[in-house]
Amino acid sequence: MSTPRSLQLPDQVRRVSIQTVRGTFAALEAQPGTGVCERQPALLIPGYTGSKEDFLPVLRPLAAAGRRVVAIDMRGQYESSPAAGRGGYRPDELAADIAAIILRIAEDDSGVHLLGHSLGGLVARQTMLAGTAGIASLTLLGSGPASIAGQRAATLRQILAHLDPPGAAGRRDAGTLAEKIRQLWDEHLGPQAAADGIPEHIIAFLRERTLRNCPVGLIAMGRYLLACPDRTHELADLGAQILVIYGENDDAWPPAVQDRMARRLKAQRVCIPGAAHSPAVEAPETTASTLTAFWNTAEWHGRRRPAGAQPPSSVDASPSQGRRGTAARPPSGQ
Repeated sequence: MSTPRSLQLPDQVRRVSIQTVRGTFAALEAQPGTGVCERQPALLIPGYTGSKEDFLPVLRPLAAAGRRVVAIDMRGQYESSPAAGRGGYRPDELAADIAAIILRIAEDDSGVHLLGHSLGGLVARQTMLAGTAGIASLTLLGSGPASIAGQRAATLRQILAHLDPPGAAGRRDAGTLAEKIRQLWDEHLGPQAAADGIPEHIIAFLRERTLRNCPVGLIAMGRYLLACPDRTHELADLGAQILVIYGENDDAWPPAVQDRMARRLKAQRVCIPGAAHSPAVEAPETTASTLTAFWNTAEWHGRRRPAGAQPPSSVDASPSQGRRGTAARPPSGQ
């Protein structure tokens, strides 16, 4: 899971509830410190077991570029209401939720920049493939082309076997599942967080978030992470403005896998030095500057320009050539 290093809300960031035709979603909203929002807004989707707080370090610098930035809890995550049943966590249902949120935060016909981290990237991709209107660009942050593999996949299978063993699928009541998640935290996740030296107030937050996640949603979304098909070719066919950004030490989808995906998409791509699976936490300054450059360029290309006009500096001059971001500074906790 992503682990925030600070829970303090930066200036110009506030907690909000986004009302949509598909329900209410908890969110963090950042606005520019001065002036008005001159640029298109951005919507940030967290990963599996994550939440809007995973984006706290980048919200203020992203908004400082002149745009409204909204980070959400997906349905069933932390402070957002759960679905009525397991079917509410199907990829197409989660994508429909995102489409409804885009409709609410879009300020005009120019669209919203959509970013998804890890599982959130798969949901963002699903949203785009569904033909959702109003998406100006897509960023896949630490998110791969298909299901996860390696040690993370093995760990997830163990967790799902504990929560939803074969023969019991779909037949456990919410109370039983909630108790199993509490047991998982008390016996494994909590002690591991303490052993990693995570401050007590952050551990308390992680515990609350874990216990407030919808158990049914954790199972359904976890199984999707293990069985997600590769739809890269379908996404490539859309010809959208896409950025693939990942940490050089990502252990969910190896950097080489994400690099190949970016090539198939003909997308811009950036590898963040010193970061692993959560660049927004591990290298926030580099991540924020990379996103701002990409979004500004995407907006330039989305407008009609005189012949010979040059776009602003982009994250990557040529989609066929990836690059590394500026070396990350040591984490500051902000």
